[in-house]
Amino acid sequence: MELPRGGLVFLLWSIALFFASLANRAVGIRFPDRIPELTPTSQRPLRTAVFALGSFWRSEAVFGCLPGVIRTSVGYAAGSKTNPEYRNLGDHAECVRVEYDPKLIQFKQLLDVFWSSHDSRQVFGQGPDVGDQYRSIIFTNQTQEARLAAVSKEREQAKSRSSLVTTEIQQLGVFYPAEAEHQKFELKRNRFLLQLIGNMPDEELMTSSLAAKLNGYAAELCPTIIQRKIDAKIDEIVKNGWPVLREI
Repeated sequence: MELPRGGLVFLLWSIALFFASLANRAVGIRFPDRIPELTPTSQRPLRTAVFALGSFWRSEAVFGCLPGVIRTSVGYAAGSKTNPEYRNLGDHAECVRVEYDPKLIQFKQLLDVFWSSHDSRQVFGQGPDVGDQYRSIIFTNQTQEARLAAVSKEREQAKSRSSLVTTEIQQLGVFYPAEAEHQKFELKRNRFLLQLIGNMPDEELMTSSLAAKLNGYAAELCPTIIQRKIDAKIDEIVKNGWPVLREI
């Protein structure tokens, strides 16, 4: 997967390195070892959706910035192997688990993002990623979700009859969380952003609402209004010379 090219993030990273080089001056961005996350999470009961739509690195970033999405994580599902690993998946698919507030975003809206974020007609892979682990699946855990998934698949198929939609609809069984290095993958490739949120340990990155949003931001997959909002907050931090990015 390619690193985000150009843009404000690269510029800010360069600025931070420049400030850090000014060791003989009392200005610059100071990076603490740890900043506790202050982002308030929803107090309402959350729901969980799981999708497979190709590489889970990009899939997690696609959903992380959506308003109403509280947490994201990646893992494996839809196979028979117990305790799959990235290098030994068996018949599992790479998946993203999305925890969301149903008062702010509905399963139907998540389905719309699912369909628009991959090629549901591609067989045995997604884009350059070839293999059964990249197959397209909507997982459901209740009757209403299964009905909504089926209707959305019929709608997607109706767009063109020249090829078949390969997406499967399955009852969700066991979801196996992926290894730590695969969680928030896009964010972890941007050291500047990691420093801005206080170098969270892996277990916090996996459950952090802020990290979920920044993972989408790092991949340049946030909705435009959110992308600009984060741009503005980071710009303010750089001007002030102190990282206080705790909420978005």
